[in-house]
Amino acid sequence: MKRFLTVRLALLVPTLLGVLVVAFLLLYVAPGDPVQAMVGERADPQTIAQLRADLHLDESLAAQFGHYVRSVLRGDLGTSYITRRPILTDLLQRFPATLRLAAAAMLFATLLGISVGVLGAWKPGSWMDRLATGAAYLGISFPVYWVGLVLILVFAVNLRWFPPSGSAGIAALVLPAITLGMRSVAFLARVTRAAMQEVLQSDFVRTARAQGLSETRVLVRRALRNALLPVLTVAGLDFGSYLTGSILTETVFSWPGVGRYVLTAIEKRDLPAVQGSILFLSLVFVLVNLLTDLLYAKADPRVSYD
Repeated sequence: MKRFLTVRLALLVPTLLGVLVVAFLLLYVAPGDPVQAMVGERADPQTIAQLRADLHLDESLAAQFGHYVRSVLRGDLGTSYITRRPILTDLLQRFPATLRLAAAAMLFATLLGISVGVLGAWKPGSWMDRLATGAAYLGISFPVYWVGLVLILVFAVNLRWFPPSGSAGIAALVLPAITLGMRSVAFLARVTRAAMQEVLQSDFVRTARAQGLSETRVLVRRALRNALLPVLTVAGLDFGSYLTGSILTETVFSWPGVGRYVLTAIEKRDLPAVQGSILFLSLVFVLVNLLTDLLYAKADPRVSYD
């Protein structure tokens, strides 16, 4: 286990370095002038020149990259052009909101997706199976922003059950969590159904039924546990994407998370904020994948990292 962790953590260095290089180069070939976006169109040339010098934007691309790498190695992701605050401080302030939303969406997606998948595998070809399969395809087909707007229209505007935006209280978490987790419900249902159908054909399942165990015990305690590995893979990848890519959901519901911060930085060409966010979220995604790999051994005793 220690060797596995050491190797995986060591691989973080080239991975994050590659992310840093690609993000830096892509942003600097994008059209627009970040200094002009900061000072507006009426600023005098002397002010613009001074600001370029302060931000090292008057130096070569290699020199700018060197300044940024040295700052990152010191744990400094830079200062936002817009908020004038350290980027890491901004990200850490908004990350708990994104984490709360991601956890709620993952809980919703996991409970509903696995339940639908188990029911579909239990009675293949039945009306429950057809309903579950149809719901899975619909869930994959609906765009995130469309689902969010429909939920706001129905449950916030018409029924007034939940607030349409904001992050105050559990009620404000319900609609964005459903919106964010809807596609994962469909994926988890399909993966669970396929894995369960394979496991239910196994000899140990037939033996458990022959011993007189209840169908619920056979499905949950025997079959589902042995079908969890592909489900964990999908859930881990989706949870990582929730933490790093919930921009649409956070924008639709005015959720004060990292996604909205990144979108605002892109719109205003706040290059240090975009670069720092990409590096921070890449680290989060890699760590979530590592945690998912470690959970394999807990879900299936046959998996070992020794």
